[in-house]
Amino acid sequence: MSETTAERWAKARSYHHSLYSPERIAAERAERVSVCLPARECAGTVGEIVGALVGLREVGAIDEIVVVDAASADGTAAVAERAGATVYQESELMPEHGPVLGKGDAMWRALSVLDGGLVCFVDADTEAFSAHFVTGLLGPLVCEQGVSFVKAFYRRPLAVPGVESDASGAEAASGDAAAGDAAAREGGGRVNHLTARPALALFYPELAGVRQPLAGEVAARRELLVGLPFASGYGVEIAMLIDAWRRLGLEGIAQVDLEEHRNRHQPLSALAPMALTVLTTIARRLEQEGRVGAVEGVPVERPPLESVVVA
Repeated sequence: MSETTAERWAKARSYHHSLYSPERIAAERAERVSVCLPARECAGTVGEIVGALVGLREVGAIDEIVVVDAASADGTAAVAERAGATVYQESELMPEHGPVLGKGDAMWRALSVLDGGLVCFVDADTEAFSAHFVTGLLGPLVCEQGVSFVKAFYRRPLAVPGVESDASGAEAASGDAAAGDAAAREGGGRVNHLTARPALALFYPELAGVRQPLAGEVAARRELLVGLPFASGYGVEIAMLIDAWRRLGLEGIAQVDLEEHRNRHQPLSALAPMALTVLTTIARRLEQEGRVGAVEGVPVERPPLESVVVA
């Protein structure tokens, strides 16, 4: 059986973070690098993350560390600032555009204050964060020819205290430790596995090789990001991927194995709304292409920043 376009791309444009040390990034980069963390109630993790990023800044791998806080009540902003980040409240950025409408809107507004030619977004609730998350994402932009957009992929363990689950989320028999262990190692990212990847395989088969289309860890050239619309909520990652592919083609996109990612998981009750948002965001793009009729309930999308006069 011949390889599909997606399979060929995955072989050619999938990398491992170990290829890109901080020293290599510092030596080979030719542009300023901004790292941005959209944050909401992340006081328990954001300090460690910013500390790791400060280390990268000290060795010359990055330049700017920005936390965009969503009015967290747990002291996230103060923790981040003490650790060495520049902190903005998301509501203070581009206030003329009204209330902030979720993570994607916060990322869009963040571009108005980030000054790097290369921009890296990472999640602020990541546990046991390592600097390789950022250097891995930056690596293909800095070191590989023709890459303008990079997605992360990784294992996401699903930690459910006292419960071992199989791959479908059902409880595993207590004697089947191997099945429980495997599920614990791979069971996270349920909307990614059950909604985003199947939808891409069906409607955008060239993107079927993208392992984690909903990963919040992404790096891109600023000139690309300011030319993309930003979905306002949970649809931001899938929208950005499809829109980047439309502009760049597969050859301009890469993915990097960051190995393991641990963060807090959404309760099952929250997954259906997240999945619906992902599907409606995809459907909106199909509507734009004339492949489906009018779609209702699509999250608000901010226009490309380059089309907006920033006050």
